[in-house]
Amino acid sequence: MRQMENEFIDVIFADPPYFLSNGGKSISSGKIVSVNKGEWDKKKNYHDTKEFTKNWIKESYRLLKKKCSILISGTYHNIFDIKEVLDEIGFKIINIIIWKKTDPPPLIYKNKFKFSYEFIIWADKGYGHIFNYEEMYKIKNKEMEDVWILPAVSMNEKKYGYHPTQKPECLLERIIKAATLENQIVLDPFLGSGTTGVVCKRLNRKFIGIEKEDDYFNICKKRIENEFT
Repeated sequence: MRQMENEFIDVIFADPPYFLSNGGKSISSGKIVSVNKGEWDKKKNYHDTKEFTKNWIKESYRLLKKKCSILISGTYHNIFDIKEVLDEIGFKIINIIIWKKTDPPPLIYKNKFKFSYEFIIWADKGYGHIFNYEEMYKIKNKEMEDVWILPAVSMNEKKYGYHPTQKPECLLERIIKAATLENQIVLDPFLGSGTTGVVCKRLNRKFIGIEKEDDYFNICKKRIENEFT
């Protein structure tokens, strides 16, 4: 990100580490599995997670054009730090969207309510932003609300490889249709399995993706290259 010039990007979508990999257990496809996502998601591998969050959000502010916006996904593990840093740096909150999952995993320990959603904070720099109101209105023939009921990733979207926190294409399609125009540049600084790139290519947006893990980068490359084949 530091290699890019100021105010070069139209919209940023960020799916950063949630820092929830703590050795706990969950259920996936009826089996008990570890909640650990990878070394990149463990707090112990960061000198200071709050400082890490501040550094990349500060760079995001520098890179964004004035009348543009950023969308950041998270859960309670990281979203409160993100909100605090956004306020500190000078971003203005537009919406806090709830992605309500249609198929959340069951609880392994029956001592709390089942987790069924993630947050998406949408913010701009205080100069306004793009919102394709009519595009969102026609999805259900009414004003789009800030609770989105959408499924998790389909098996077809995983055919080029596995990523533990992959986002569904339908979620990114809604985000990109809502907040961008054709030919604008979308930056994803935590590209993961490449969903942002795939959807941008499909919707005629330009994109830049950054991914530090070679295995995930190779999945990205295959997915994006095969989007129209």
